[in-house]
Amino acid sequence: MDAKYQQLLAVTNKGYDAFLYDCDGTLADNMHAHKAAYVQTAANYGIELDPELITELAGWPTVDVSAEISKRYGVAFDPEKFATEKSTLYYESYIGHTQPIEFVARHLQEHAGKVRIGIVSGGRPRTVTKTLEVLGLLQYVEVIVGAGDTQRGKPYPDPFLAAAEQLGVEPAKCMVFEDGQPGVDAAIAAGMQWVRIDLL
Repeated sequence: MDAKYQQLLAVTNKGYDAFLYDCDGTLADNMHAHKAAYVQTAANYGIELDPELITELAGWPTVDVSAEISKRYGVAFDPEKFATEKSTLYYESYIGHTQPIEFVARHLQEHAGKVRIGIVSGGRPRTVTKTLEVLGLLQYVEVIVGAGDTQRGKPYPDPFLAAAEQLGVEPAKCMVFEDGQPGVDAAIAAGMQWVRIDLL
């Protein structure tokens, strides 16, 4: 774990003005719980969901993932309703047990006050805020951009650009922390540097 932290320091110690962290799978070790909530919700619609689909779409807004499930499995439902059911289930049954990804959480804590700190997530703002609270990280965060806060979510650059604007930092001076390709694609499109914490 310490080796990964040192690797992360080496990548990010380049004079950035803002660090923008994804939440689920980057700061929070909770992707298994999100997958379980998606699988459970999909079962209510008669869908036997392959959880690997959630890995593939990591970082997408929940409602977009829901629409993709409907499309891939050929089952018509209201993606907004599905997303709300999934988010409610996750919030009520899983969120309180969230554990941190230690070396990334430590990185955020140790840089708070030295660089601007933002969270850019495909999760709903209420869920992201609660997750950060459970992890003990909420007090270090200046800006949260979640699902619905921009017209388009990851893999589009909009959420990262919105966070940079709110923090008053040029995109080129932002470093993005991600665990999925859609988030990396969004960071690149926003003109930001990035690191995949799951590949360290």
